[in-house]
Amino acid sequence: MVNSAGSAVRETGVDGREWWAQRWVDVLESFGWRRRLERARNYVREGRVLELTFEGPEVSALVQGTAPDPYEVTLSLDPFDDEQWSYVIEELSQRAIFAAKLLAGEMPQNIEEAFTASGLSLFPFSKFDIHSRCNCPDPVNPCKHIGAVYYLLGNQFSQDPFILFQLRGRTKTSIIEALRQNRSKTSETDQSKEQKQQTESSTAVKLDAGFWSYSEQLDPSLVVIAPPPTSETVIDVLGPMPTESFSQTGTGTPSKISDGQKLLEYLKDVYQRTGQQAMMMAMLSRDSD
Repeated sequence: MVNSAGSAVRETGVDGREWWAQRWVDVLESFGWRRRLERARNYVREGRVLELTFEGPEVSALVQGTAPDPYEVTLSLDPFDDEQWSYVIEELSQRAIFAAKLLAGEMPQNIEEAFTASGLSLFPFSKFDIHSRCNCPDPVNPCKHIGAVYYLLGNQFSQDPFILFQLRGRTKTSIIEALRQNRSKTSETDQSKEQKQQTESSTAVKLDAGFWSYSEQLDPSLVVIAPPPTSETVIDVLGPMPTESFSQTGTGTPSKISDGQKLLEYLKDVYQRTGQQAMMMAMLSRDSD
């Protein structure tokens, strides 16, 4: 895969990146390379990165410096092995939003969680995760030419987030295919569970619609009418009522007189008479049957 780093890339610039591209730059600057990367940013703006080539997980570039011939830059990250990638793919497949966004060519916001859950880091964890080389005479790494490639990679990530995965050892095609296979397995498992539930429900005992209904007349002897075992009523259980009334004194000033006890006695009398009347009606009704 070869991309020319010409005017089209310079129009994109180094600002307004997608979050994952900005995250790449922020991580690099956190290694103490901020000042060198700022100078390298001018190289990108001036179009000094003449060529950028991706060969598997390795990046090769030609960067024009002050010398007549451009300098050769190579860059790579530590790739994950097959077992590590299998864990990552499994984690990505567990969240439908991750798979959906990646299949749409977009980097999910919390995708790093899928890598940290597997004990990995999508972005470089330290400067020792990045292996870079330039044939310029500058002994410091990163030099301006390597820094320019770093920045340009951020722009490339904005256009195609799968480049970042490629640097970790997996191509876009292989990741999408693995995600589809895992999602297909998940779908088949869900269908199998649903079919099993339907089978279990079909073998359950089925009752007639009228199972819980009874149309025959009940035996009157089964109904026992008897007074309550004690004279205590629900009013006794509730306790005293916080009721107050006012009476007018000779001076025209209202005086509080608590008559809650009188009201309770009246209600208890009504309760008892109502209960007795209900029993009489029940007894008469049974005798008439």
